[in-house]
Amino acid sequence: MKLAVVGATGLVGSEILEVLDEHNFAFDELLLVASERSAGKKIAFKGKEYTVIGLEQAVAAKPDIAIFSAGGGTSLEWAPRFAEAGTIVIDNSSAWRMDPTKKLIVPEINGRALRIDDRIIANPNCSTIQMVLALAPLRQKYGIKRIVVSTYQSVTGTGKDAVDQLMAERKGDDATMVYPYKIDLNVLPHIDVFQENGYTKEEMKMINETKKIFDDDSIQVTATAVRIPVMGGHSESVNVEFKKDFDLDEVRKLLAETPGVVVQDDPATNTYPMPLHAHKRDEVFVGRLRRDETQPNTLNMWIVADNLRKGAATNAVQIAEYLLAHSMA
Repeated sequence: MKLAVVGATGLVGSEILEVLDEHNFAFDELLLVASERSAGKKIAFKGKEYTVIGLEQAVAAKPDIAIFSAGGGTSLEWAPRFAEAGTIVIDNSSAWRMDPTKKLIVPEINGRALRIDDRIIANPNCSTIQMVLALAPLRQKYGIKRIVVSTYQSVTGTGKDAVDQLMAERKGDDATMVYPYKIDLNVLPHIDVFQENGYTKEEMKMINETKKIFDDDSIQVTATAVRIPVMGGHSESVNVEFKKDFDLDEVRKLLAETPGVVVQDDPATNTYPMPLHAHKRDEVFVGRLRRDETQPNTLNMWIVADNLRKGAATNAVQIAEYLLAHSMA
């Protein structure tokens, strides 16, 4: 097993290495890959020092699996080249997610859709992953008609420069502006670029990716994506209308029995999910479960996950683990 991590010097790349270590992912050879300007850097991993290599050298090495987290432009250009060399690419960018010829995978939900000839596999958007993982068992039991989601997203979703902007503002220092406005002590209802319909690209990702993962275009989804000055994870307020009525105790039981989901739902003890506690965790945390009393068959829920973990690195590593477990790599 020859494994490549493309974008190894970035926030998600570093997180991928941590997850590989924690999951004891078995490989014979590890290639740490980045842009030419980062080639030659040294990265320590599991007691060994690795030299970062460039993309050309990585393609020539013909890894079995390459986990990409290097941006959409890099993925569009290089993922096909790796695939042509026989590599299975697991891509964290938005480049391939809505390509009808590519699978969009959350292993617990639709890993069974993978086939041995899938050479480029798309990792969904971070905010989509945590929502669909929590909704999947409920959809199976009750069916879903409509989802209304508002997100409260960590600055880590934008990258290291955004973290630097937040911390500089917090210290009162001059900050290099990644966002159009201050982020500290502020809230920006603006993630990614605005589209012609008035929604942002991030909001449309959640709408379109949810339908693709569930393979159900009949689900109505509307989203508002908001950036807040926190680190540690994304939070989501989700209002979901089911096709059938539900029992709250059964909802809690279904969620508690779902691999990768942790229920934190006890108002009496102020127990509910928060980014503070989701940080560096692989699970998706669900709480504030309550019936929407304004219309039938509708549930309110609060979903939190570390966007760099299950929202990116962990899900990508789990796809690789699924491929190996099913002898597809």
